[in-house]
Amino acid sequence: MSRRTACLAAVAWLSASSVLAHEHASPASARAWQAGDHHVHSRFSVRYEPGPDLSLPPTPILGGDARYPIPTNAQMAQKHGLAWMVSTDHGGPNHAKINRDQAYPELVASRAAVPGLVQFYGMEFDTPGGDHSSLIVPHTHHERDVLFDIEQRFSKRDAFPQDPGRDAEPKMLDALKHMKAIETPPVVIANHPSRSATGMGVYGHYTPSEFRDWNDLAPTVAIGMEGSPGHQAGSLKPDGSIDPEGHRGGYSKSPTLGGFDQMTARLGGFWDSMLAEGRAWWVTSTSDSHRHYTEGGNDFWPGEYAKTYVWASRSHADILDGLRHGRVFVTTGDLISELDVTARAVSRAAPSAEIGGRLRLTPGQDVRITIRLRDPAGANHGGRTPAVSRVDLIWSEASGPAADRTTDRNPRARVERRFTSADWVREGEILTMTHTVRNVQAGSYLRVRGASGSELEPTPDPAGENPWDDLWFYANPIFIDVAPKG
Repeated sequence: MSRRTACLAAVAWLSASSVLAHEHASPASARAWQAGDHHVHSRFSVRYEPGPDLSLPPTPILGGDARYPIPTNAQMAQKHGLAWMVSTDHGGPNHAKINRDQAYPELVASRAAVPGLVQFYGMEFDTPGGDHSSLIVPHTHHERDVLFDIEQRFSKRDAFPQDPGRDAEPKMLDALKHMKAIETPPVVIANHPSRSATGMGVYGHYTPSEFRDWNDLAPTVAIGMEGSPGHQAGSLKPDGSIDPEGHRGGYSKSPTLGGFDQMTARLGGFWDSMLAEGRAWWVTSTSDSHRHYTEGGNDFWPGEYAKTYVWASRSHADILDGLRHGRVFVTTGDLISELDVTARAVSRAAPSAEIGGRLRLTPGQDVRITIRLRDPAGANHGGRTPAVSRVDLIWSEASGPAADRTTDRNPRARVERRFTSADWVREGEILTMTHTVRNVQAGSYLRVRGASGSELEPTPDPAGENPWDDLWFYANPIFIDVAPKG
């Protein structure tokens, strides 16, 4: 991609996002941190049983893959502190009809049964040429028809007889073209992006160039990836003891790092390479709930272990707007429950920006970063009371468009400052810390992460690791644009 093409793509993203913000944004005064989960399965994630006549479609068995009714998932999500949830069943032959005729009516009933939870309609899209993706449909009168059309036309497993042409990256690009043309477009987030990787930087179903293609074509639809995948209870037995052969996230070939996917967790890795291009490519955290670990599954309930916090009002439209614009931080084990990051120019009438935003400076200005977080005093759902041991401020100068679209490295990314208890001010549950970056001359970005342990960088999670022992949080970035006055 040429620099001009990349610039035009960036302008297109900013223009489109401005329109979406105008259509859906709530006043800032109405917003708060809303915890949620965009990857939750119900009994409509079916198992298929072939019949004696293989020329006929196989029979779907409800509860054959995931177990619970949608209202049960909603009740458990609310119990574990969530404000919003997306019902995301994956498919197979003619699954679009199951979603339309069975799952959707149960979702409508679940909305009535659990009215305090904002519930989205969606699916775990069987991604052409890739793995799975969370597809989140805006809440409109046409949401059922919108999803049915997408799944029937583009899901790689919906056709019967099987159509090999559906499982190809060009088909996914066709799907994204279709989605971005919808009046109120959906959101697509790549699930467990490195679960099929066989080593560090040795990717499987998803690759860096593939995600760049998605984001170039539909930047307000293809917005990011699961930073921390679900199935984090994979190392626990039903009684809560350790399974020495179990892997967090089901990442048995190339493990998670601190419970996070290598595409997110590796400092100066793939995520940093995307952010250095100025891409709005966000990370989230989910349960991927199919069956609770106490019932023989690999999963926590929605919200029990992982949470995606969105700065939004408690409404479908503004939560989706917050996801689309990166007003998001993620945490595991309820390590934190609030996180505000503010970057402000050190000058009179100083502009400022927060998570997901952009700060515009003139060359040579200083930037003061303030990090404020809540470290809850109470026990989490694992019965533990974790504490934040360290907070890292990560900074990188921008690189511009990547000449090599397969790259997953950004050598400019660095830990600008490590904060420990000696560096922050504590007022009850609130920790506040500040740092000033001097003489900023070039476009840059900053992001924040933190941990409960002592690892300076997250290391590969061994088989049998207790997920409650290794907790992290990550914030989406703030971009710094530098240009002369005039």
